[in-house]
Amino acid sequence: MVNEKIVNRVKCLIIGSGPAGYTAAIYAGRANLAPVLIEGPQLGGQLTTTTEVENFPGYPDGVEPFQMMDDMRRQAERFGTQFVSGVVTKVDFSVSPRKIIVEDEIEYEADAVIIATGASAKYLGIESERTYKGRGVSACATCDGFFYRKKTVAVVGGGDTACEEANYLAGLCEKVYMIVRKPYLRASEIMQQRVLNNPKIEVLFEHNTIRLTGEGKVQGVDLFYRKGEPDEATKHIAIDGFFLAIGHHPNTELFKDFVARDPEGYIITHDDSTQCYTPSLEGRTGERLSGVFAAGDCADPHYRQAIVAAGSGAKAAIEADKYIKSL
Repeated sequence: MVNEKIVNRVKCLIIGSGPAGYTAAIYAGRANLAPVLIEGPQLGGQLTTTTEVENFPGYPDGVEPFQMMDDMRRQAERFGTQFVSGVVTKVDFSVSPRKIIVEDEIEYEADAVIIATGASAKYLGIESERTYKGRGVSACATCDGFFYRKKTVAVVGGGDTACEEANYLAGLCEKVYMIVRKPYLRASEIMQQRVLNNPKIEVLFEHNTIRLTGEGKVQGVDLFYRKGEPDEATKHIAIDGFFLAIGHHPNTELFKDFVARDPEGYIITHDDSTQCYTPSLEGRTGERLSGVFAAGDCADPHYRQAIVAAGSGAKAAIEADKYIKSL
């Protein structure tokens, strides 16, 4: 006798356990939707890679990111959220109810799905980067810059994001180095001028990071100048913080056949709503995809802040509740 796969039927299923996912669960739970939240590979999301959260309302003395995420999780649990440990491996949004499969084994059918899978910062891939993660290595100047007031930091990257973060940090720090692998900045002209005219910022063109150094925390970085060229040289600079600004990768690949995304992979939502579109032949947007919503950094290429993600999670749950009640 062949065992039939057990199908779990739910009203609202949330994919992702960051601020957007947990907030969506709180709102969906309070609306009596009995939400199921698939927690994914990184419990608490990208926020847990930062050192301390000082800019989220309700924590006047700051809070450790794991504590904040645990507070959100317990609040969602209080309102009836069921948590499932695992990774979503397949979805089918061409059928109603929508189909979601976890770890290739557990199947769910959901009236409404909220995608809150976040975006992952791009890293250089050097070993010391992992060693000092959360101890001087950051991918968010807005999140962590305040901890480096009157100190010396380095920003890696040469695009608009890197220039924006360097300027932001220059307003807080004593000195900002920009480590740029090319002999020029890729940023827009206005952003280049802001960097080049800022006396606190020194741009190190044609430099590549070799390794980070320090006792227990970042205290310096070793660099290659013009690697492979006749005038190749190494250089060491003393720094207190190392900020990556080489982009983010939205965790949306799983949904590419069913949900419209922009060229960078961020999910496209409808105007001021969190409702998704189907892909079109041109790779942009098709029809509205009823019952599928996106919240947080997976649909936000601009802000990438916990408070913004939480707000969009609330919007997604409210819209999911309205949709389910209309069925």
